[in-house]
Amino acid sequence: MEKKKITFKINGVEKTVEVAPNKTLLWLIREELKLKGTKKACERGDCGLCTVLLNGEPVKSCLVLAVEVDGSEIVTVEGLSRDGELTELQKAFIEHGALQCGFCTPAFLIVGHWLINRNPRPSKEEVVEALNGLLCRCTGYRPIIEAILSVSKAKK
Repeated sequence: MEKKKITFKINGVEKTVEVAPNKTLLWLIREELKLKGTKKACERGDCGLCTVLLNGEPVKSCLVLAVEVDGSEIVTVEGLSRDGELTELQKAFIEHGALQCGFCTPAFLIVGHWLINRNPRPSKEEVVEALNGLLCRCTGYRPIIEAILSVSKAKK
């Protein structure tokens, strides 16, 4: 299979790589770039645990072909904090016990970050709607929703 050269930005850093046309963005992030924060779970788009921001919008990276991100900007959970300092949202997840086992946490942080940047004061219903499609088996979602709402309230 002939590889295609693509160039994109990930977490603010420009990268150029060669990828086979059948490789996914999830594969590119985890295997080629060795960024393990984005989780590999169902690989069918059912759980949402591989969610990243692609050109500012949340996408399930297992459903996007790597060749499709040529010229794009990607943000993974590793790109949320700056200089090793946790974001307010990451701190809120800790304070509210919203991370339990931690496997789903990166996707919830990505979507929470996206939502708060898009709507600094979302309602509980808007938070629940934004999180639709992300599966967590440990927390029951309440601590995750509370953590996101606590950050949005702090921005008043």
